[in-house]
Amino acid sequence: MNLPNKLTILRIILVPICMFFIAFTGIDDTLGRIIALVFFSLTSLTDMLDGKIARKYNLITDFGKFLDPVADKLLIIGSYLAILVRYRENEVFVQVMFWCLFVIFFRELAVTSLRMIVADKVVIAANWMGKIKTVSQMVCVIVVLLEPIFLGGEDYLLIASYATVGFSALMTLISGINYFKAYWPYLNPSK
Repeated sequence: MNLPNKLTILRIILVPICMFFIAFTGIDDTLGRIIALVFFSLTSLTDMLDGKIARKYNLITDFGKFLDPVADKLLIIGSYLAILVRYRENEVFVQVMFWCLFVIFFRELAVTSLRMIVADKVVIAANWMGKIKTVSQMVCVIVVLLEPIFLGGEDYLLIASYATVGFSALMTLISGINYFKAYWPYLNPSK
């Protein structure tokens, strides 16, 4: 249990706290969004830190290669669910977020299943396309939280939010296809 793995576990522990503050609207909306942004940003920062520390000090483990993407999935899916709760009054945005979450959920389910199926042959670590996907999803959460603050709270005009939701869904699809193309040979029982 090295420091990068501890940071990954900390990220998993912080997910419910992030979800609470993203979904919670019981205080001033701007203050609530800022608190949510702080918790989400700190939690997301552990993703960058664990990878940098693991590479710099040669602390990369199979456990970390497996758990780090799981922690990312929990953070993103949890945050998107919390956004659905927060925007439950904005029917159009909720529908767009729902379909994006649907794409993310099934991509993650498919890639996790792939990881489990080929685990005895190879450990599938996050690749650059998966990292771009994760960053696009994190940026999406940040934009959804901040856009109403800077545009006067006009929740029904969430132009940047719609754009980042769409981009994150696209990157999710592309990265999922990329994983299957790269690891499809390992699914062949003769290998």
